[in-house]
Amino acid sequence: MPAEGHGHGHGHVHPVNFDPTATEPDQFPAASMDGRPYRIGIGGPVGSGKTALVAALCRALGDELNLAVVTNDIYTTEDADFLRRAGVLDPARIEAVQTGACPHTAIRDDITANLDAAERLEERFPGLDLIIIESGGDNLTAVFSRGLADSQVFVVDVAGGDKVPRKGGPGVTTADLLVINKIDIAHLVGADMAVMTADAHRMRGELPVITQSLVDTPDAPAVADWVRSLVPARAG
Repeated sequence: MPAEGHGHGHGHVHPVNFDPTATEPDQFPAASMDGRPYRIGIGGPVGSGKTALVAALCRALGDELNLAVVTNDIYTTEDADFLRRAGVLDPARIEAVQTGACPHTAIRDDITANLDAAERLEERFPGLDLIIIESGGDNLTAVFSRGLADSQVFVVDVAGGDKVPRKGGPGVTTADLLVINKIDIAHLVGADMAVMTADAHRMRGELPVITQSLVDTPDAPAVADWVRSLVPARAG
């Protein structure tokens, strides 16, 4: 029998509240823009359509911008191989990073491998305007260090359900652009796009949200226009 006066109220659960915009402190300062290409990071959960978006942007912008791509996978070079097979860029413009650990480690905690890959591309192709860095698939907390990416796109898709944006997480709430992908299948998975977009805007305030289907618009025109606003085309 428990002793009288035992003061541990195990039957009462105290809720814990988290700030949906909170991120771990960035260990790296924002990188100087002097003499280097603009770097855009693309992150999001597994299967959300990150690699397909990268391919679409290469198709849309490859004739306007001098660009290259870095992909991240844990153990393979699957995403880089997909882009090379798709023929969206000269294969030499695609560098693959194998992180060997959780993807967020290589885009936030120890960005050396990605910086090295970007530097190899800069040496190989002088005068690059843009490097797109695709993260491996990760969760809603995955954000890029500002020492690696000047701007970040976070990609979610409707297959995860219309609840995803309101779950928050720094990827959803703080990325410079949120893309809600695969809207063409929303009716098949029971996702309410009105709810999903309203929640996304509510969670993000003034930060932009784009909804898209790469089946209907294969060159991702709205995202490509957003990139153009950040990276002007080179003269001539």
